[in-house]
Amino acid sequence: MILWLGFIVCTSIIVYSGSRLSKYGDIIAEKTGLGRTWIGVVLMASVTSLPELVTGISSVTYADVPDIAVGDVLGSCVFNMLIISFLDAMHRPTPISSRAHHGHVLSAGFGILLLSIVAISLFFGGRTLPLGWIGPYTLLFIVIYFIAIRLVYFYEKRQVSAFSKVAVELKYEGISMRTAVFNYGINAFFVVAAAAFLPYIGKGIAETTGLGQTFVGNIFIALSTSLPEVVVGMAAVKIGAIDLAIGNLFGSNIFNILILAIDDIFFIKGPILSFVNPNHMISALSAMIMTTIAIIGLTYRAEKKKLFLAWDSIGIVLVHVVNIMLLYMLK
Repeated sequence: MILWLGFIVCTSIIVYSGSRLSKYGDIIAEKTGLGRTWIGVVLMASVTSLPELVTGISSVTYADVPDIAVGDVLGSCVFNMLIISFLDAMHRPTPISSRAHHGHVLSAGFGILLLSIVAISLFFGGRTLPLGWIGPYTLLFIVIYFIAIRLVYFYEKRQVSAFSKVAVELKYEGISMRTAVFNYGINAFFVVAAAAFLPYIGKGIAETTGLGQTFVGNIFIALSTSLPEVVVGMAAVKIGAIDLAIGNLFGSNIFNILILAIDDIFFIKGPILSFVNPNHMISALSAMIMTTIAIIGLTYRAEKKKLFLAWDSIGIVLVHVVNIMLLYMLK
């Protein structure tokens, strides 16, 4: 009972503070003139992924549960893609993919590239040759992350579109840049503080329920640490900042794999993917498939929904259901 109460308290803090990040992120986008897509991919993604970062470091350094750390990262990647379906259900009457900027395909593609390296590394497991105590994939993750951010930045810089114009409209004249950054930082702090307790709670839930660390990490902990993306995305859609929401999700997946590299550095026993359950590969592959479906939706840009969800969103939901079923069967 105490474990679930702690889970609910931490989750509530993340939801409240995360919901305020969208507003201040939009203000920062306006004040800096960088645009919502760039702010979504870099600033929003890095902050909304802080729970995964804190949870991961805590899991490998204090709680010694690497499966929780890896499951949280990969489960969050899966859940981030599922969030696209939530946002699509909110967005009426057209599919949300028809309103999003084509440039998101670039960050989505990098996400698939990084996830594929994770899947291959999990497949080889203990046969991976370490570099010191880290895996060779860790260096790849770091290099590819910064290449991705650089390319997305220059891509956005070349674009002369209505998205940039909307981002610089003076909707927040009464709020200073200093106030926005301060409030953004305060809410980010509370998100991080709440996330620090999640690995211990997750370990306790795994032991008391018998579900196992792989399943709990991929489902319960990933759900909780992905809540900032949910509330930020919903708030962004409500204020019409579609690219802030979508950019945050694809950017979060890229940042999540960077977090996996950081977890590996803190995990001094050896390459982290050699010490975890290979079943995490299921989540990595599921995230890749869901991202691919999202790219198809962004490229095709359907104009109507036959149901309350677009066809690409329905595909994403189905893949998520299969992912949960497989993880449960192999727990």
